[in-house]
Amino acid sequence: MNQTETRSAARPSITFEQVRQVFTASDGSEVVALDDTSFAIDRHEFIAVIGPSGCGKSTLLRILAGLIRPTSGQVSIYGKKLDGPRDEVGIVFQKPTLLPWLTIRDNLTFPMKHKYGRVTAQERERGEELLELVGLKEFGGKRPDELSGGMQQRAGIARALLHDPEILLMDEPFSALDALTRDELSLELLNIWTQRPKTVLFITHSIPEALLLADRILVMSARPGRITEIIDVELPRPRSLDTLTEPRFNELANHIRRKVFSRHGL
Repeated sequence: MNQTETRSAARPSITFEQVRQVFTASDGSEVVALDDTSFAIDRHEFIAVIGPSGCGKSTLLRILAGLIRPTSGQVSIYGKKLDGPRDEVGIVFQKPTLLPWLTIRDNLTFPMKHKYGRVTAQERERGEELLELVGLKEFGGKRPDELSGGMQQRAGIARALLHDPEILLMDEPFSALDALTRDELSLELLNIWTQRPKTVLFITHSIPEALLLADRILVMSARPGRITEIIDVELPRPRSLDTLTEPRFNELANHIRRKVFSRHGL
Protein backbone atom coordinates (compact mmCIF):
# COMPACT_ATOMS: atom_id res chain seq x y z
CA MET A 1 0.00 0.00 0.00
CA ASN A 2 1.29 3.44 -0.90
CA GLN A 3 0.71 5.40 2.32
CA THR A 4 1.32 8.76 0.66
CA GLU A 5 -1.37 8.09 -1.92
CA THR A 6 -3.70 6.82 0.80
CA ARG A 7 -3.27 9.96 2.90
CA SER A 8 -3.87 12.25 -0.06
CA ALA A 9 -7.11 10.47 -1.02
CA ALA A 10 -8.66 9.69 2.36
CA ARG A 11 -10.54 11.91 4.77
CA PRO A 12 -8.73 12.06 8.12
CA SER A 13 -10.11 9.83 10.87
CA ILE A 14 -8.61 12.06 13.55
CA THR A 15 -7.60 15.71 13.61
CA PHE A 16 -5.90 17.74 16.33
CA GLU A 17 -6.06 21.48 15.73
CA GLN A 18 -3.85 23.73 17.88
CA VAL A 19 -4.55 21.68 20.99
CA ARG A 20 -3.22 23.04 24.28
CA GLN A 21 -3.52 21.25 27.61
CA VAL A 22 -2.79 23.01 30.90
CA PHE A 23 -2.97 21.36 34.31
CA THR A 24 -2.89 23.02 37.73
CA ALA A 25 -0.12 21.76 40.01
CA SER A 26 -0.56 21.20 43.75
CA ASP A 27 1.08 24.56 44.45
CA GLY A 28 -1.39 26.33 42.17
CA SER A 29 1.05 26.90 39.32
CA GLU A 30 0.17 26.04 35.73
CA VAL A 31 1.82 23.11 33.95
CA VAL A 32 1.58 23.17 30.15
CA ALA A 33 1.50 19.53 29.05
CA LEU A 34 0.70 20.13 25.36
CA ASP A 35 1.08 23.30 23.34
CA ASP A 36 -0.06 24.13 19.80
CA THR A 37 -0.38 20.45 18.86
CA SER A 38 -1.77 19.84 15.37
CA PHE A 39 -1.80 16.73 13.18
CA ALA A 40 -4.16 14.47 11.23
CA ILE A 41 -4.43 10.68 11.02
CA ASP A 42 -6.11 8.88 8.15
CA ARG A 43 -8.28 5.78 8.26
CA HIS A 44 -6.35 2.57 8.98
CA GLU A 45 -3.09 4.46 9.42
CA PHE A 46 -0.69 3.23 12.12
CA ILE A 47 0.81 6.21 13.94
CA ALA A 48 3.47 5.98 16.64
CA VAL A 49 4.18 8.82 19.07
CA ILE A 50 7.63 9.09 20.60
CA GLY A 51 9.37 11.64 22.78
CA PRO A 52 11.13 12.13 26.13
CA SER A 53 9.43 11.23 29.41
CA GLY A 54 6.89 13.80 30.54
CA CYS A 55 6.43 15.33 27.09
CA GLY A 56 2.66 14.81 27.01
CA LYS A 57 2.36 11.58 25.00
CA SER A 58 -0.12 9.97 27.39
CA THR A 59 -1.96 13.28 27.81
CA LEU A 60 -2.44 13.35 24.04
CA LEU A 61 -3.87 9.82 24.15
CA ARG A 62 -6.20 10.62 27.05
CA ILE A 63 -7.57 13.60 25.15
CA LEU A 64 -8.23 11.42 22.11
CA ALA A 65 -9.90 8.83 24.33
CA GLY A 66 -12.29 11.54 25.54
CA LEU A 67 -11.09 11.15 29.13
CA ILE A 68 -10.02 14.79 29.43
CA ARG A 69 -10.96 17.89 27.46
CA PRO A 70 -8.24 20.11 26.04
CA THR A 71 -7.82 23.57 27.52
CA SER A 72 -8.03 25.02 24.02
CA GLY A 73 -8.03 23.84 20.43
CA GLN A 74 -10.19 21.12 18.93
CA VAL A 75 -10.06 17.37 18.41
CA SER A 76 -12.33 15.73 15.84
CA ILE A 77 -13.11 12.14 14.90
CA TYR A 78 -14.52 11.74 11.39
CA GLY A 79 -15.17 15.47 11.28
CA LYS A 80 -17.21 15.54 14.50
CA LYS A 81 -15.87 17.43 17.50
CA LEU A 82 -14.82 15.10 20.30
CA ASP A 83 -16.60 15.94 23.56
CA GLY A 84 -16.29 12.66 25.48
CA PRO A 85 -15.57 8.93 25.10
CA ARG A 86 -16.69 7.46 21.77
CA ASP A 87 -17.83 3.91 21.04
CA GLU A 88 -15.58 3.66 17.99
CA VAL A 89 -12.47 4.04 20.17
CA GLY A 90 -10.78 1.15 21.98
CA ILE A 91 -7.92 1.52 24.47
CA VAL A 92 -5.03 -0.75 25.48
CA PHE A 93 -3.25 0.50 28.59
CA GLN A 94 0.31 -0.01 29.79
CA LYS A 95 -0.98 -2.62 32.21
CA PRO A 96 -3.78 -4.97 31.08
CA THR A 97 -5.90 -4.24 34.21
CA LEU A 98 -7.64 -7.60 34.05
CA LEU A 99 -10.07 -8.46 36.83
CA PRO A 100 -8.31 -11.17 38.88
CA TRP A 101 -11.46 -13.07 39.88
CA LEU A 102 -12.69 -13.52 36.30
CA THR A 103 -11.44 -15.92 33.67
CA ILE A 104 -9.71 -14.49 30.62
CA ARG A 105 -12.83 -15.28 28.58
CA ASP A 106 -15.05 -13.36 31.00
CA ASN A 107 -12.55 -10.48 31.19
CA LEU A 108 -12.95 -10.01 27.45
CA THR A 109 -16.72 -9.69 27.64
CA PHE A 110 -16.91 -7.85 30.99
CA PRO A 111 -17.02 -4.32 29.47
CA MET A 112 -20.06 -5.29 27.41
CA LYS A 113 -21.78 -6.83 30.43
CA HIS A 114 -20.95 -3.80 32.56
CA LYS A 115 -22.25 -1.34 29.96
CA TYR A 116 -25.30 -3.18 28.65
CA GLY A 117 -26.11 -5.63 31.46
CA ARG A 118 -25.62 -8.70 29.28
CA VAL A 119 -23.35 -10.36 26.75
CA THR A 120 -24.84 -11.51 23.46
CA ALA A 121 -24.08 -14.84 21.80
CA GLN A 122 -22.45 -12.91 18.97
CA GLU A 123 -20.13 -11.14 21.40
CA ARG A 124 -19.17 -14.43 23.04
CA GLU A 125 -18.44 -15.90 19.63
CA ARG A 126 -16.35 -12.87 18.74
CA GLY A 127 -14.50 -13.27 22.04
CA GLU A 128 -13.55 -16.81 21.08
CA GLU A 129 -12.34 -15.63 17.67
CA LEU A 130 -10.19 -12.97 19.32
CA LEU A 131 -8.73 -15.43 21.82
CA GLU A 132 -7.61 -17.52 18.85
CA LEU A 133 -6.30 -14.44 17.04
CA VAL A 134 -4.05 -13.47 19.98
CA GLY A 135 -2.95 -17.05 20.66
CA LEU A 136 -4.97 -17.61 23.85
CA LYS A 137 -7.61 -20.04 22.63
CA GLU A 138 -6.50 -22.70 25.12
CA PHE A 139 -6.31 -20.24 28.02
CA GLY A 140 -9.79 -18.71 27.99
CA GLY A 141 -10.74 -20.56 31.17
CA LYS A 142 -7.64 -19.44 33.09
CA ARG A 143 -7.47 -16.52 35.48
CA PRO A 144 -4.99 -13.67 34.98
CA ASP A 145 -2.55 -14.83 37.67
CA GLU A 146 -2.16 -18.11 35.77
CA LEU A 147 -0.82 -16.28 32.71
CA SER A 148 2.50 -14.58 31.97
CA GLY A 149 2.72 -10.81 31.55
CA GLY A 150 2.84 -11.15 27.78
CA MET A 151 -0.22 -13.37 27.74
CA GLN A 152 -2.11 -10.93 29.96
CA GLN A 153 -1.29 -8.11 27.55
CA ARG A 154 -2.56 -10.22 24.65
CA ALA A 155 -5.80 -10.58 26.58
CA GLY A 156 -5.91 -6.81 27.05
CA ILE A 157 -5.58 -6.30 23.30
CA ALA A 158 -8.34 -8.84 22.62
CA ARG A 159 -10.62 -7.11 25.12
CA ALA A 160 -10.08 -3.75 23.41
CA LEU A 161 -10.99 -5.32 20.06
CA LEU A 162 -14.16 -7.07 21.23
CA HIS A 163 -16.54 -4.26 20.26
CA ASP A 164 -14.68 -3.88 16.94
CA PRO A 165 -13.52 -0.27 17.40
CA GLU A 166 -12.50 1.69 14.34
CA ILE A 167 -9.75 3.45 16.30
CA LEU A 168 -7.31 1.73 18.68
CA LEU A 169 -5.31 3.73 21.22
CA MET A 170 -2.31 1.98 22.79
CA ASP A 171 -0.43 3.57 25.70
CA GLU A 172 3.00 1.90 25.90
CA PRO A 173 1.36 -1.54 25.98
CA PHE A 174 4.62 -3.52 25.84
CA SER A 175 6.87 -1.36 28.03
CA ALA A 176 6.70 -3.61 31.10
CA LEU A 177 7.67 -6.74 29.15
CA ASP A 178 11.09 -8.27 28.53
CA ALA A 179 12.76 -7.56 25.18
CA LEU A 180 11.99 -10.93 23.58
CA THR A 181 8.32 -10.85 24.56
CA ARG A 182 8.11 -7.25 23.41
CA ASP A 183 9.41 -8.15 19.94
CA GLU A 184 7.05 -11.11 19.76
CA LEU A 185 4.00 -9.02 20.66
CA SER A 186 5.01 -6.28 18.22
CA LEU A 187 4.98 -8.82 15.41
CA GLU A 188 1.67 -10.23 16.63
CA LEU A 189 0.19 -6.73 16.70
CA LEU A 190 1.31 -6.21 13.09
CA ASN A 191 -0.43 -9.46 12.16
CA ILE A 192 -3.64 -8.41 13.95
CA TRP A 193 -3.56 -4.97 12.31
CA THR A 194 -3.07 -6.58 8.89
CA GLN A 195 -5.99 -8.99 9.38
CA ARG A 196 -8.31 -6.47 11.04
CA PRO A 197 -7.26 -2.98 9.92
CA LYS A 198 -7.72 -0.19 12.46
CA THR A 199 -6.61 3.38 12.84
CA VAL A 200 -3.93 3.05 15.53
CA LEU A 201 -2.25 5.63 17.78
CA PHE A 202 0.62 3.88 19.57
CA ILE A 203 2.56 5.57 22.39
CA THR A 204 6.09 4.27 22.93
CA HIS A 205 9.57 5.13 24.23
CA SER A 206 11.15 2.58 21.88
CA ILE A 207 12.48 3.88 18.57
CA PRO A 208 12.89 0.37 17.04
CA GLU A 209 9.33 -0.51 18.09
CA ALA A 210 7.96 2.66 16.50
CA LEU A 211 9.82 2.03 13.25
CA LEU A 212 8.78 -1.62 13.07
CA LEU A 213 5.09 -0.83 13.54
CA ALA A 214 4.22 2.59 12.19
CA ASP A 215 3.40 4.27 8.89
CA ARG A 216 4.38 7.62 10.41
CA ILE A 217 6.00 8.72 13.66
CA LEU A 218 5.10 11.88 15.56
CA VAL A 219 8.22 13.12 17.36
CA MET A 220 7.45 15.26 20.41
CA SER A 221 9.58 17.80 22.23
CA ALA A 222 10.14 17.97 25.97
CA ARG A 223 7.45 19.75 28.00
CA PRO A 224 5.55 21.66 26.88
CA GLY A 225 4.90 18.91 24.36
CA ARG A 226 4.86 19.94 20.72
CA ILE A 227 5.09 17.93 17.51
CA THR A 228 8.58 18.76 16.25
CA GLU A 229 8.56 16.44 13.24
CA ILE A 230 6.32 13.91 11.49
CA ILE A 231 8.41 11.16 9.92
CA ASP A 232 7.27 8.91 7.10
CA VAL A 233 8.52 5.38 7.80
CA GLU A 234 9.77 4.45 4.35
CA LEU A 235 10.09 0.74 5.03
CA PRO A 236 8.17 -1.78 2.91
CA ARG A 237 5.39 -3.91 4.31
CA PRO A 238 4.93 -6.63 5.37
CA ARG A 239 7.59 -6.10 8.02
CA SER A 240 9.46 -8.67 10.09
CA LEU A 241 12.48 -8.91 12.35
CA ASP A 242 14.58 -8.66 9.18
CA THR A 243 13.31 -5.08 8.90
CA LEU A 244 15.45 -4.21 11.93
CA THR A 245 18.63 -4.88 9.94
CA GLU A 246 17.77 -2.81 6.87
CA PRO A 247 20.08 0.20 6.26
CA ARG A 248 17.11 2.57 5.99
CA PHE A 249 15.86 1.37 9.39
CA ASN A 250 19.14 2.39 11.02
CA GLU A 251 19.17 5.73 9.19
CA LEU A 252 15.68 6.56 10.46
CA ALA A 253 16.52 5.37 13.98
CA ASN A 254 19.58 7.61 14.16
CA HIS A 255 17.62 10.58 12.83
CA ILE A 256 14.93 10.13 15.49
CA ARG A 257 17.52 9.75 18.27
CA ARG A 258 19.15 13.01 17.25
CA LYS A 259 15.75 14.71 17.19
CA VAL A 260 14.66 13.39 20.60
CA PHE A 261 17.98 14.13 22.31
CA SER A 262 18.74 17.43 20.57
CA ARG A 263 18.03 19.39 23.76
CA HIS A 264 21.01 17.61 25.38
CA GLY A 265 23.31 18.73 22.58
CA LEU A 266 23.93 15.12 21.51
